[in-house]
Amino acid sequence: MPSAADLRREFGERLQEGVSLARFTSSRVGGPADFLIEVRGVEALRSTAVRLWAMGAAFRVLGGGSNVLVADGGVREVVVLNQARRVTFDDAASRPSVSAESGASFGSLARRAAERGLSGLEWAATIPGSVGGAVVGNAGAHGGDVARALESAEILQPPDRLEEWPVERLEYGYRTSWLKRHPGQAVVLSARFPLTAADPEVVRARVEANVEQRQATQPAGASWGSMFKNPAGDFAGRLIEAAGLKGARVGQAEISRRHANFFLNLGGATAADVAGLLTLARRKVRETAGVDLELEIELIGDWPPDVREALR
Repeated sequence: MPSAADLRREFGERLQEGVSLARFTSSRVGGPADFLIEVRGVEALRSTAVRLWAMGAAFRVLGGGSNVLVADGGVREVVVLNQARRVTFDDAASRPSVSAESGASFGSLARRAAERGLSGLEWAATIPGSVGGAVVGNAGAHGGDVARALESAEILQPPDRLEEWPVERLEYGYRTSWLKRHPGQAVVLSARFPLTAADPEVVRARVEANVEQRQATQPAGASWGSMFKNPAGDFAGRLIEAAGLKGARVGQAEISRRHANFFLNLGGATAADVAGLLTLARRKVRETAGVDLELEIELIGDWPPDVREALR
């Protein structure tokens, strides 16, 4: 890892130091990043990644800040805050599509498509994260997921190799991909989704139905999204509820009383509080159902080894 002085010389005033990441996450939880660089377009994202790779600097890209739990101790890697949000619709072509930079809101993208009478992303209207995060994690909801919706993604690899990857090359699985299994080896710059022209009222009605279902079944407030992956043939929320943990609290973190696979920051929760709840849920579900729940969220930052091991 290069020194702070090296990073300051390379990035100048763009380099921010000691920045709390809590305000950049959907849960409002997280310690400070030693170094943070904000980028506002794909060219800036590309050049920043290339320069960091050339320096031998470990870094991670942070988009919408959902599905990540940032350690109270903060992050030693350089955090690249992705604000590359340009969206381009090609709805005049015989085969409509939309291309979005990786920092764009995935849910907003789906809603904008619906407003244009373009179908194919209605399932994504309630997803809180960025396009890049969705591509990496194969985000899904309401019976759809990125693996079935994506056409291709623009992928950057070191030292400066830019390629258009077809969806097959991403090797998708349930909430995973080649990108997720090989952290630090690539950066998503943009993604392209094919769409279908449809009656705008019909498309909007599907989106509204999905939004209503989410509001009826999932809690409002600061959260991480789904905490655990659903085990084969079952649901993590059902297993946590069956273990009697709805409403369980550690500090200011609570397992939702509405949906047990959602944890809430009640105000002032720490990452340690949340890790305590995660450990409790895994232990109780293992005791009551014999199932080892697997995290869907990602732990990032400077976590104590025993915590990482307990949640591995």
